Amino acid sequence: YKPFDNRVVFYIIYACALVQFIVQVTCFLNMNAKTPQALNNVMSFLFTLVILIVVIGGSLWIMYHLNYNMM
Repeated sequence: YKPFDNRVVFYIIYACALVQFIVQVTCFLNMNAKTPQALNNVMSFLFTLVILIVVIGGSLWIMYHLNYNMM
């Protein structure tokens, strides 16, 4: 017996992970833009996210095209 569809379960888990991420960033890492030092922390955090997106996205793009060219 499955109370939810697989897609609904995926969205529920994704939403819970997003809420947990926001709570941990604001409560435990004290990331807010109220002071100049905190603003620098937020900007460095955003830069880290951009770099991670570029690296992960580029890696997936390269792996997809390598798989496509090898077939």
